[in-house]
Amino acid sequence: MDSIFKALADPSRRDLLDALRQTDGQTLSQLEAALPLSRFGVAKHLGVLETAGLVTRVKRGRFTHHYLNAVPLAEALGRWIEPYRVAPAVQGVLNLKAQMEDTMERRPDYVMRTYIRCTQDALWDALTDADQMAKYHFHASHVTRDGAALTYVAPDGNEMLICRETKLKPKTRIESIFEPRWAPDVPKSHFVWIIEPGDGQCRLTLEHYDIPPGGEGYADGWERIASGLKTFLENGKATKFAAAEA
Repeated sequence: MDSIFKALADPSRRDLLDALRQTDGQTLSQLEAALPLSRFGVAKHLGVLETAGLVTRVKRGRFTHHYLNAVPLAEALGRWIEPYRVAPAVQGVLNLKAQMEDTMERRPDYVMRTYIRCTQDALWDALTDADQMAKYHFHASHVTRDGAALTYVAPDGNEMLICRETKLKPKTRIESIFEPRWAPDVPKSHFVWIIEPGDGQCRLTLEHYDIPPGGEGYADGWERIASGLKTFLENGKATKFAAAEA
């Protein structure tokens, strides 16, 4: 908590947070251009904010993007304003965070594991880059990214799924909320990708938690995605293992 208030004590760091609040996911060059700071100064302040948990870095190819993370600040403020309750939206994020952390002590509903001949960087990029996702997802015609949210669009133009990244451990772990859009009132769940690099290959594990009743087909979908991902990375060609038409 001390690191949060230390980070906020500097006006330049508050300016950086304001810049990310207005346009999330900016690169170091973009932030340097928007603020009266040197490149070294921006990088130094970003490091303090990242240590405090207020900024998250995500590497996309040659560029590193910076995202605002307001949850640690909300937790700190909640220590004193709990009698008045935190704003509902923020409280919802905190509840979700607690739920996600609880997965470390619970057994997932579904686990899938595969081995892919590729580098750790290539696998990470394929799991986080929207354009690459569309090349191996079994049904999505394209995928778009808006901050931490990835939207999968079906061939008919309708949203079929939104995956919201909630916690990233670069190159090794991605935790996300799974929000179905293919039918009304389908409950949310969450899943985790785990990357373990080896000698010329990576072991990829998928854990899915809180799969709702009637979600038996989730396993088939993950298997098709993993097969497309493996073929795409090993052969370099877009591959979709689509379900057979009835």
